[in-house]
Amino acid sequence: MEKDEQQEIMARGPIPVITTLLIANGLIFLALLSAPYAGMQHFALWPLTPTVDVPLPPGVQPGSFMPWQLVTYAFLHGGLLHLFINMFVLWMFGGPLERAWGSRTFAFYYFFCIVGAGFVQLLVSSSGLGAAAPSLGASGGVFAILLAFGMKFPNQIVVLLIPPIPMKAKYFVVLLGALELFAGVFGTQQGVANFAHLAGMVFGLIYLSVFREQTRTP
Repeated sequence: MEKDEQQEIMARGPIPVITTLLIANGLIFLALLSAPYAGMQHFALWPLTPTVDVPLPPGVQPGSFMPWQLVTYAFLHGGLLHLFINMFVLWMFGGPLERAWGSRTFAFYYFFCIVGAGFVQLLVSSSGLGAAAPSLGASGGVFAILLAFGMKFPNQIVVLLIPPIPMKAKYFVVLLGALELFAGVFGTQQGVANFAHLAGMVFGLIYLSVFREQTRTP
C-alpha cells in the first residue's frame, strides 16, 4: 500500500459499523446507569457451571448460559473506564480497517472474533482453568482489531500510554499478545479475561488467513 493511500484511509471516510457500535454500547451503558448490573443475569456470558466462584454485585442473581450471550456480553461493560477504553480503541484502530475493508467485511470480522473469544472464555470459565465467573465487555473484539491493524498497517507508529513509547504497530501487537499470554497463564491480572483477549486475536488471525481476499484494500 502506498504511503499516501494509507494516510487517506487512516484519516477519511465514513465508518457506519463503528459508529453504530459506539452508539449501541453508549446507549446500553446509559440505560443501565440506574441499575448497572440489571442486564447481567440474562446478557452477560455465564459459565456452564451451576455456581460461580466470585462474589456477585448486590442484587445480581446468578444466571445460566444461553447462546445469545456469545454476542450480548460484548455490549455490557463494568464501568465507565471499561467502556471508554474499549470504545476508544475500537474507534481509533477500527476506523482505518473499516475504511480499508468496507463495512460488511469489517462487521463480519468483528462479530466472528467476538463470538470466538466468547466461546473460548466459556470453555475456560466452565472447565476449571479459570474462575467460574460471568464475562462482559468488547475486549475480545477490540484485541482482534488491534491484531488486524498491526497486520494491515505494520509500519504505522503507535504510542503506548504507559510508558509513552512510540513503536511500529507490528511490534505493538506482538508485545500485547505476549503480555496477554503471560497474564493468562500466570494469573497476574485477577478479574481480567486474558484468554478471551488472546482468543480474539487468534480468531482474528484465522479470519484473516481464511478470508484473505476480502481483507485486501479495494
